[in-house]
Amino acid sequence: MLFSVGRLIDAGLVRASLRAQPALECGDPSPPWRGRPGNPFPLAFSPQAGHSVRRSAALACAAFILLLAACGQRAATPADAIVVGQVAEPRSLDPHVATATNDFRILAHVYEGLVRFEPGTLDLGPSLAREWSVGEDGRRYTFKLRDDVVFHDGSAFDAEAVRFNFGRMLDGDHPFADTGPFPMAFLFSMVESIETPDPHTVVFKLNEPYAPFLSNLAYPTGYMVSPAQVRAEGSRFGRDPSGTGPWRFREWARQRWVQLERFEAHRDAASATGVNRLIFRPLPDENSRLTELLAGNIDLLVEAPPDLVGYLREHGDFAVTETEGSHLWFLILNTREPPFDDVRVRRAVNYAVDKEAITRDLLQDTASVAHGVISRVFDWASNPDVRPYPHDPEKARRLIEEAGHAGATVRLYATESGSGMLEPLPMASALQADLARVGLNVRIEVFEWNTFLARVNAGLEGRAHMAQMAWITHDPDTLPSLALSSTALPEAGGFNSGYFENKRLDELLAAARRTTDFGERGRLYRDIDRLVHEEAPFLFVAAWRQNAVHSRALRGMRLEPSFLLNLTEVEKVR
Repeated sequence: MLFSVGRLIDAGLVRASLRAQPALECGDPSPPWRGRPGNPFPLAFSPQAGHSVRRSAALACAAFILLLAACGQRAATPADAIVVGQVAEPRSLDPHVATATNDFRILAHVYEGLVRFEPGTLDLGPSLAREWSVGEDGRRYTFKLRDDVVFHDGSAFDAEAVRFNFGRMLDGDHPFADTGPFPMAFLFSMVESIETPDPHTVVFKLNEPYAPFLSNLAYPTGYMVSPAQVRAEGSRFGRDPSGTGPWRFREWARQRWVQLERFEAHRDAASATGVNRLIFRPLPDENSRLTELLAGNIDLLVEAPPDLVGYLREHGDFAVTETEGSHLWFLILNTREPPFDDVRVRRAVNYAVDKEAITRDLLQDTASVAHGVISRVFDWASNPDVRPYPHDPEKARRLIEEAGHAGATVRLYATESGSGMLEPLPMASALQADLARVGLNVRIEVFEWNTFLARVNAGLEGRAHMAQMAWITHDPDTLPSLALSSTALPEAGGFNSGYFENKRLDELLAAARRTTDFGERGRLYRDIDRLVHEEAPFLFVAAWRQNAVHSRALRGMRLEPSFLLNLTEVEKVR
């Protein structure tokens, strides 16, 4: 295990981390856990961190594991519960407020949408809607709703509930518009009107054809919340939620857990597996996640660190589940200010980073080198001619010198942990070292996950030159539209935190969303893939193969290409 403790040593973050952990009592089913301080602190990573340090770290890790093994029998989680270790505390349990996959993994159990991603695919199937049809002009979507659905609070799900959900997000004059903010509401900004001709029929009229509309409905922002509970709780709905899913909210203890319990009135309740509770524990510190897994205090660890995945693949006490998905880990480049307002410097940093070494050595083949903005999972839309930027430090140095920025100091925002963020601190260290070799001095500032998101989403102007980011997408339109379109600038409420603006990209995105011809849509996204690669508004680094490590007591465990989690059919045996 090369990096578990070593990544903290390399990053200069060792603050007697093992000594700071509460004493581990073998057999204790719920050991104490203490979160790390949320205040940001600057780091100056050492590019010279060498193999001798990492070997020492590996030895420390090995000793730590042997210490755990010496404790004897591991603790047992409750027989009727699956305990999940997550990388961060959720921001909100309101699906219209949340933006992170970390939160979505919980929400996917509590809520449902009109449609869903079919298990094991990104294909769309029925959920709260039994069926649907699309008008010939691509602007009219008619949904026939199920008539056997109730919310967890006992209120009825019907067409008026659907109207309430979208009105709350889209209509600034809605009585409950102030229960937001709703940062992903623009996924449905094309909705012109909603008709409810009867209690079980909903008709959406769009202001223009919008090809991603159905896949957006399957995304958590399209989940249905209980109007009755929103009326009762107001802006506190995200702390006491109600949906229609197979699990209902039970308790949220800050910094400790979110607990869900089976919803017996759900239409699929008869297929229950004997697992009656789901417990999601926030464990931002990587060593804490390792400790809790090996001690038996969690059953399932999502987004397991690469070294742990590599180690446990070879040991029989745990199972490793992996699957491909649409993921991109990259750096947002601030294109509004020097040096990244110059495309030569943007291309230079892409040439400078040895991404093969990062994916092979640091991520231990749990990810592949990223090629561009559209995932290969969308094989009909990604451009096969777009290849990853090769590692060419000489070319990078020459481009930086030509642009007049040799020796410049740039600020990089990084996070301690977060959904889809892979190994953010070691990645920051590796990037810093590679950029130093081509003439850029990188100053790294690290933040707790939710603080990090707030700072980055507000835009990098006057704050930072680069920021780590990971996106997990459900449609080829998602990332370029939400993070690169000129209509998605931070001042407009979007996620284009690097302020990239390109008229041709905007035109291609608009055309791809409007066309109803699948082949033409694919051609347009391939053009988008090529344009973004050439303009390099991101430093493209890695595409993650989603993984989870879990106890062999869990049967039927499967990961979804959507990166959402579905534990409803998972059994737990002893």
